[in-house]
Amino acid sequence: MAVGGTIGRMSDFRVVIAGGGIAAVEGLLRLRRLVDDSLDLRLLAPDDDLVYRPTAVRQPFAFGPPKRHSLDRIAADTGAEYIRDSLASVDRDARVVGTGGGQTLEFDALLVAVGARQVPAYPHVGTFSDAEADETYQGVVQDVEGGYAKSIAFLVPEGPVYPLPIYELALLTAERAYSMGIDDFEVSVVTPEPSPLAVFGQAASEAVSRLLEDAGITVYASAVAEVLEVGRLLIQPQGVELHPQRMVAMPRLEGPAIPGLGGGGPHGFIPIDNSCCVPGTQARIYAAGDAAAYPVKHGGLGAQMADTAASAIARLAGADVDYTEFLPTIRGKLLTGKAPLYISARVVGPSGFLSEVHDKPPWPEDDKIVAEELGPYLAQLDAHPA
Repeated sequence: MAVGGTIGRMSDFRVVIAGGGIAAVEGLLRLRRLVDDSLDLRLLAPDDDLVYRPTAVRQPFAFGPPKRHSLDRIAADTGAEYIRDSLASVDRDARVVGTGGGQTLEFDALLVAVGARQVPAYPHVGTFSDAEADETYQGVVQDVEGGYAKSIAFLVPEGPVYPLPIYELALLTAERAYSMGIDDFEVSVVTPEPSPLAVFGQAASEAVSRLLEDAGITVYASAVAEVLEVGRLLIQPQGVELHPQRMVAMPRLEGPAIPGLGGGGPHGFIPIDNSCCVPGTQARIYAAGDAAAYPVKHGGLGAQMADTAASAIARLAGADVDYTEFLPTIRGKLLTGKAPLYISARVVGPSGFLSEVHDKPPWPEDDKIVAEELGPYLAQLDAHPA
């Protein structure tokens, strides 16, 4: 299943896309569609598969693992060369990337979409990882089901984090307990946000707050969690001390720290401009997804960055493509244990996001996040796996 037409002779314009996640594959698909067969494309990724991690939060609740799709297959469909290796360094002036395996790859344009590093934020607390959802949370679910854990505190650290999963985990866990007749189950969420999911805008925050309240989940907002020891939690500035039997936290995110491609700010993410270009790289290097310095981390935003970068790279390669600017819009699905909540939010100046909530999806129902190229492509793969 070729994407963008029959692949013919490649030109001398060399594009390296580093990463194997949503943003990287979205950029690959968009670039191939815009420029068709006139690029020398290389996909550099350390893993064998694209894993659809937005659905990983369901795995510990026996809904099955996230879907996986072969990067080798994706590269073949787009006429790209797939190189199973990691991005280790970038030489901006020589336009060369170094790989973890010791290779050097020349490029005329580079898209860095390698994701962020997930770092535990608290001692004595389990950290949820979407890459290892079963390993990091299935035991908690089993303890709840067995009646061994009657209280859980979910912690959101300060700094960059994935905003959605902690609320999904809280709602899914509470629903599992109540569905089994465990009525004396206590769930708390501690977040530095002024209200749950406030970063997505007022309408989304109010809808999520109602869901949490209806589920009997106590929320401590504008709060910092201090883990004093195992099973002992102090919430400031409220001054509330809890003794939950289990504590689970989201990881704090840090930038990829690639030599030669320094990050900006305290967390080391790669700075980008409105075209997702890394400043000072003569419009040759772009970043997208969690690796980029944008305060909200969400797969749909990463896909939009990749689309913006792909348009800029296509113009650089000589294609007649209109200029596109990164105008953040979030479209995604919040899993609740009951009917999902569909959220759309668009950025409104410096004040944040203006959001809407929907009971029925305004986009394909199976899309946990919306990626304009990746969504239809994965649907084709699912329909025609061979």
